[in-house]
Amino acid sequence: MKTTKEHNEKIARMTFASVYPHYVAKVLRKGRTELELLQVIKWLTGFDNEAVQNAIDEKITFETFFERAQLNNKAELIKGNICGYKIEEIENALTRKVRYLDKIVDELAKGKTIDKIMRH
Repeated sequence: MKTTKEHNEKIARMTFASVYPHYVAKVLRKGRTELELLQVIKWLTGFDNEAVQNAIDEKITFETFFERAQLNNKAELIKGNICGYKIEEIENALTRKVRYLDKIVDELAKGKTIDKIMRH
């Protein structure tokens, strides 16, 4: 499924702060912890807990969030479907990165081990 220009622009303008509470709620509902969530976010982006909190406090967009991130070299190994899209077929780089994040949060919530999420 190909993303539209409007879809990509909407994702770019969304703030990390608006989505983070949904990530937390999702993993907590499934018996995981916010610390585990922060661990997988750090693996993907290089952001420590303070950097994540700064991104929330500054209400930065996903565009800025991923401009500041040091994306893990193994991120391209994140594959599969998320939100109706096959990650590896998403052409827009930013949208693909956001879907990487969505996918690892989903994997965490579904009980996948941290090592497997980190593609060890």
